[in-house]
Amino acid sequence: MADVVKRGLEGVVVSESQLSTINGDAGRLSYRGYAIEDLARGASYEEVLYLLWYGTLPDQTELAEFTEAMAADREVDDTILEITRALAAADEEPMAALRTVVSALSESDSDADMTDREANLRKGRWITAKMPTIVAAFERARRGDQLVPPREDLGHAENFLYMLNNEVPNEVVSETFDQALVLHADHGLNASTFSAMVTASTLADLRAALTSAIGTLSGSLHGGANQDVMEMLEDVDRSGSDPLKWIETAIDEGRRIPGFGHRVYSVTDPRAKILSERSESLGKAAGDTKWYEMSTAIEQYLAEEKGLAPNVDFYSASTYYQMGILIDMYTPIFAISRVGGWIAHVLEQYDDNRLIRPRARYVGPENRKFVPLEKR
Repeated sequence: MADVVKRGLEGVVVSESQLSTINGDAGRLSYRGYAIEDLARGASYEEVLYLLWYGTLPDQTELAEFTEAMAADREVDDTILEITRALAAADEEPMAALRTVVSALSESDSDADMTDREANLRKGRWITAKMPTIVAAFERARRGDQLVPPREDLGHAENFLYMLNNEVPNEVVSETFDQALVLHADHGLNASTFSAMVTASTLADLRAALTSAIGTLSGSLHGGANQDVMEMLEDVDRSGSDPLKWIETAIDEGRRIPGFGHRVYSVTDPRAKILSERSESLGKAAGDTKWYEMSTAIEQYLAEEKGLAPNVDFYSASTYYQMGILIDMYTPIFAISRVGGWIAHVLEQYDDNRLIRPRARYVGPENRKFVPLEKR
């Protein structure tokens, strides 16, 4: 019997994990057994990192020590900042810049040659703490603004927004961004996580695995989807037409509507529900709920007319937009969050490693006769 080919490895189980589980039919997601709704509304991103990396939620002392260590790792050295400035000056794509700079971090990593679990945890914390600094520095450099150094007295989410905008965000914005980081921290064996695991399975180091993941996340079918959503919403707004008429016309013309459908969920992505609430809160706080109202109208129309449900990208788009974040920075922000999950999965891979080496079924020609060059 011929091997069954599963395009895109759909439905193929390739490993066991204790990190996150998804019930696509029921619309449920959990990290290490905790419902995503409880974590997003009750835990900080630092708590979720600790949960993913160490297996349990931290107590107050553990969280304080972990948070302090994370904050102390935020600064990057001048060599890395110069690379970041040069990439910004060259008008490099943000994800390409992030991939390059994360790869270059080995220059200042004292644990570069160590591969035991404790060293990898230190490396993971070190890289996770520095990625927001790199992303904020790149954005400010390409604007021509002075770089803002990190502060150790602010939380992970709050500090990033401070470095990005040179002002401490208000409570609504800070809480929203922290929730967004929690919601994006892990999601099973998504493409970028699997990419990191494949690289790690060769016993390449943690940074190589993360660089692979960043490259994979950059694709529009993965991390770039929320950017596509916001560009669509802007097009709808600029057109001046009724949003539902615009969507109907787009569908009639065969255009894909970004932010709907998911390879895992057959119902509404649970993360989309939470970000919908935050999008509304941000709009109300700013006195303008236009983007939220447009999004909910489109969601309702596509649910009723096409049976389509939104995924996390649909509402993260308007949420980030209302925080003043430029559209092409959405995917680097995704990376700032998902790096926590990547590290957790790579640690699992190292703990019980086997080289990931699938097969392909050959469907090309057979028994061809070789003809020497001079007779072709």
